[in-house]
Amino acid sequence: MSNEEPDVALDQPNAEPDVAADEDALETATGDQPSVPMTKSAMKKAARRERIAQQRGERRLREREARKAKKRERHEKRAAGELDEEDMPQPKKRKLISFGGRVVVDLGFDKDMTDKEITSLVSQLGYTHSANRAAGTPFSLLFTSLNGQTLTKLTNQNESAYLRWKGTEWWPENYDRLWATDEAVKPTVVYLTADSEEELSELKPDETYIIGGIVDHNRLRHATLNKANEGGVRTARLPIGRYLSELRTRKVLTVNQTFEILVHWVESRDWEAAFNSVVPKRKFDEGGRKNKRKKGADDDGDDDVEEEEKKIVLTTEISQKYYCISNAGQKSGPRPHTNRLANSIPNFFIDDAKPTSSGSGEQ
Repeated sequence: MSNEEPDVALDQPNAEPDVAADEDALETATGDQPSVPMTKSAMKKAARRERIAQQRGERRLREREARKAKKRERHEKRAAGELDEEDMPQPKKRKLISFGGRVVVDLGFDKDMTDKEITSLVSQLGYTHSANRAAGTPFSLLFTSLNGQTLTKLTNQNESAYLRWKGTEWWPENYDRLWATDEAVKPTVVYLTADSEEELSELKPDETYIIGGIVDHNRLRHATLNKANEGGVRTARLPIGRYLSELRTRKVLTVNQTFEILVHWVESRDWEAAFNSVVPKRKFDEGGRKNKRKKGADDDGDDDVEEEEKKIVLTTEISQKYYCISNAGQKSGPRPHTNRLANSIPNFFIDDAKPTSSGSGEQ
């Protein structure tokens, strides 16, 4: 009689199950499967998303191949002289006329500004470039002394997008590089500063105009004037006082405002029209809210905004309502949580996308 055990020993009634193997199998199954099983609806949605993603990839591949084929066909026709005008890619109909002048933005005040001021300056540079792109008579834009935190912030924005700005040039050196090889260029350079004694009457296509890239909230008075005088550079101020004598604030503009005024003057040859198209109307009321009360009228509601900016707005959620508390601590009444409340918050509580504070540009 053979001593070998039958292969079907586990099928015998007295055979003990392999508990350790069963536990390992259970752990493996539990680890591979999600804790909450997917419903049929969720599975259908997941399959649909996967199918749409696959179809999108296939469609993009077909479109790419079609563009390549069309480009290859157009190249072959051009080489054979068979290309019709209708097959030629049509250029943009927007006609640009270069003014001939150059605008330089001096970024050499990086060490004198706070981090918040540099952030505001970087935003102003973006608006300056956008204004130049939209202009029918664009300038040649040059940015000098690009170093420090200004360079860091520009580099961190959208993978150094500033390097892809068309019609711009960036120098790490100071603007005196303009006449480093030709001293005759220096007399054609004008530093625009609000503190200059000379008033600019017109822009000339053979001159270069420097705008101070500084945001200081009136901390660094005469900074651009002193720098220009030390370098022996001619200075001039925009004729704001002549055409906007009722402007009640200090006649200092942001970088992009100064640049936009130059662009508008080139297109209209009218300083007053250029100023009115750029400078906010709320800055023209000399007496502020008091004059409006004497007149008994509120034309455009700008003074209401200024009145609101005199309040410290504290938002406290009580039964889904918010309260606006004035400096005196008196409640002006409950308000629902709407956009009107957000609009009443003073500017210095908000990180504005578009800079509105003075103290830069024509400094």
